[in-house]
Amino acid sequence: MADKKNSLHVKTGDRVVITAGKDKGKIGNIKKAIPSEGKVLVEGANMITKATKANPAYGIQGGLIKKEAALDSSNVMIVCPSCEKPTRIKHAIIDGKKVRVCKKCGEQLDA
Repeated sequence: MADKKNSLHVKTGDRVVITAGKDKGKIGNIKKAIPSEGKVLVEGANMITKATKANPAYGIQGGLIKKEAALDSSNVMIVCPSCEKPTRIKHAIIDGKKVRVCKKCGEQLDA
């Protein structure tokens, strides 16, 4: 199997729609991107329940906490801010800068 490149088609803060899995169809913002693993954390999606031990030294209370788990980046698709549709992206050079562009409407995604 070929080595995976350490790059993703999405960035932290991008608005995405989930295309596969138990949260298919949900829309949220990317909280964290993990390019080395090819994964992303999406706000309010792929929620898991984790048991934690109490640690009085740090003021951490024990119990069950709900948090987001990482999703594979191939299971999310960026939502274009101008046409409001899930889209793939293409890269273009505009004014000497490499920017991301919506494949559907041609609008620039990077501000």
